[in-house]
Amino acid sequence: MARVVRFHRHGGPEVLRIETVDTPPPARGEVQIRVRALGLNRAEALLRSGTYIETAMFPSGLGLEAAGIVEVVGEDVAGFVPGESVSIVPPVSMVRWPAYGEFATFPAEFVVKHPPELGFEAAAAVWMQYLTAFGALIDIAGLARGEVVVITAASSSVGLAAIQIANRIGAVPVALTRSSIKRRALLDAGAADVIALAEEDIRSRLEDVAGSDGVRVVFDAVGGPAFEPLTAAMAPGGILIEYGGLSPEPTPFPLSNVLSKSLILRGYLVHEVIRDSERLAKAKAFILAGLSDGALKPIIARTFPFEEIVEAHRFLESNTQFGKIVVTI
Repeated sequence: MARVVRFHRHGGPEVLRIETVDTPPPARGEVQIRVRALGLNRAEALLRSGTYIETAMFPSGLGLEAAGIVEVVGEDVAGFVPGESVSIVPPVSMVRWPAYGEFATFPAEFVVKHPPELGFEAAAAVWMQYLTAFGALIDIAGLARGEVVVITAASSSVGLAAIQIANRIGAVPVALTRSSIKRRALLDAGAADVIALAEEDIRSRLEDVAGSDGVRVVFDAVGGPAFEPLTAAMAPGGILIEYGGLSPEPTPFPLSNVLSKSLILRGYLVHEVIRDSERLAKAKAFILAGLSDGALKPIIARTFPFEEIVEAHRFLESNTQFGKIVVTI
């Protein structure tokens, strides 16, 4: 028996319950871990509220990221033994493999031996953010040394991961944020420049930063009215990778900019990297190397105990955090 977080209906954070359930052993090809820390993601709030790309089956578990200790190894699994410290690459289904619990089971290919110096809290904050940013910037956009990359929602965990990845390869990360409140923190986190959306003219500021050639790569989690000035400041043949859609306002299609500059507007889900074993292997190698050499350092906004999972989700939805929210067990 073990405690898990489940919900029996869609709604706000208050629908989350801690319940005690049986813990079946891992199936063939799976590994069960004793969870020590969880990394929270906006996808979990979307599943809970009924607006995620996956459909909950009630009562539903949830959660995409965990770190802990190998408890039981299923049949046909090699390379893991009980007692090892591991972290989890987010599975494609959190309904099938939920992370929020004292014990959690995952396919062995998603279990990773991370650098031991990370600790469980940092390890639980690694894979979603760095895989998402790597897949967009390196795998898809081919971001190169010296190039300017625009990163919106820059104070999110993925935004901060993108800043670190850009710096690791010698690119120039320009952070976009709603106001100047987080400017100093973003600069300290490695942003080369910070633009406050509500206080500055996006197009003119980007032209100042990138020059008349424009910006080739934009990594956007927001959408909304900013599409127009963002694409206006892009270089011919540039690519805007959209992975979020956080804006409550409609997102206009910038037809004139797209046509005149032959821009690529590309939707992106991290699942396309996770589902592809070759792409995932390259991403894991880059991330593990960055963690080992210190270029990639998870930034944790706040840590909550397991018993305060409702409060943790309320903080997740406040949009005030700077970095990753972690829950410890």
